[in-house]
Amino acid sequence: MRNDILTMTATDLLGYYRTGKLSPVEVSEAMLNQIERLDSHTNGFCLVDRKTSLDFARESETRYQRGEPQGLLDGVPVGVKDVFLTPWWPTRRGSHTVDPDTTLNKAAPSVAALARHGFVPIGKTTTPELGWKGVTDNPIDGVTNNPWNPAKTAGGSSGGSAVAVALGMAPLALGTDAGGSIRIPAAFCGIVGLKPSFGEVPHWPASPFGTLAHAGPMAWTVEDCALMMNVLTEADHRDSNAVPRRSIDYLTALEGGVKGLKIAYSPNLGFVDVDPAVEAALAEAVAVFTALGAEVTRVDPGFGDPLGAFGHLFYGGAANAIRDLSAKKRALMDPQLIAVADKAAQLSMLDYLGAVNESMALRERMAHFHQKYDLLLTPALPITAFKTGREVPEDWPHTRWPTWTPFTYPFNMTGQPGLSVPCGFDNDGLPIGLQLVGARFNDALVLRAGHAYQQAAPLTDHRPALFDSRVETE
Repeated sequence: MRNDILTMTATDLLGYYRTGKLSPVEVSEAMLNQIERLDSHTNGFCLVDRKTSLDFARESETRYQRGEPQGLLDGVPVGVKDVFLTPWWPTRRGSHTVDPDTTLNKAAPSVAALARHGFVPIGKTTTPELGWKGVTDNPIDGVTNNPWNPAKTAGGSSGGSAVAVALGMAPLALGTDAGGSIRIPAAFCGIVGLKPSFGEVPHWPASPFGTLAHAGPMAWTVEDCALMMNVLTEADHRDSNAVPRRSIDYLTALEGGVKGLKIAYSPNLGFVDVDPAVEAALAEAVAVFTALGAEVTRVDPGFGDPLGAFGHLFYGGAANAIRDLSAKKRALMDPQLIAVADKAAQLSMLDYLGAVNESMALRERMAHFHQKYDLLLTPALPITAFKTGREVPEDWPHTRWPTWTPFTYPFNMTGQPGLSVPCGFDNDGLPIGLQLVGARFNDALVLRAGHAYQQAAPLTDHRPALFDSRVETE
């Protein structure tokens, strides 16, 4: 088979489709074969339906043969996280409590937009139950492992989507992020992931995690994330929280670089213990931004750790998600999800409103911060991937996942865009991600800066050893 297909970006594939050098069927078959070969190591997919995927690919191929491609992504395979409704496949959300028959014949806004643009759904990617934690395992599908070292976690909750992109099973994937669930697995798996501003990408049905929850793109390059944003940001009336459409061309907005931008660099936000390998990789990234002409200043944004408030909001959402389930159904669920939901159910209304107030104060502080600085640069995570099948690293002093994700969840509380871009590897060859945060609705600038960095310091030719170890060439 042509293993070069598996390393192509969506942008690459579209160019080959237009010239007739590749067909959507050929590409989809190659990626379905890659899933068949490698996914037993990583468990990134919870549903693969070769016939349906190839039916979509054949329809796309016919359109190209007629000279009538459909939209911006015709024929491009996309992995769909199993929290997004897909009309032709059930959506289980990793839970025995979901009746899959009730989820058919419905399309989430992101899926509907992708379909309007001719995508090929390559399968459903694995999620923790109801997307509740920063690693990926659930009672139905088991544990999702890291493509760089399957003994390590892929992160979560969009762990399956990150695996799919890293191993060439799909150039694009859909993720959701209510506390870091796009950026965490993007950093652990060495790919690009964008949590857009809240409301920028329409999302329906409404998440039980409320305004913490965002839908967004995951890809091998920032350019492909921008391409995907041009599709995902299309209007959908079902999301009453979506902001008015601004018709931004995110691809065109990538140009311009970072020269003259004022970038704040905070290696620890003033309160985080960071692994030395992560801190060193971030310092090297800062040097790249400086060399590109940005004015980079080391400064903390000036807020304390909002972990308590985030826990009230997030776990309150988990409690809300299962509030009507019977004891019989709860017995089928992840016991740790039940534990955090039961604890959150004991919160008073004043506890919850206090967390809302803290979230609003944090949002105001960051709005003032971005009056002075265009962007904030931090690590995506303070650590690299740890042993798979665990919620926290071994010998960690805490029991819950947000304690090792302090760079991600604050910006779910503020609704700002956050982009994770690969910036290096630790001594064990595990990826490290840097995070770029912008003012609310300044997603285009975040992507532009991430693209400039990735062009100057590309790691895009470095795939996991697992990727090459099982790929056969003609």
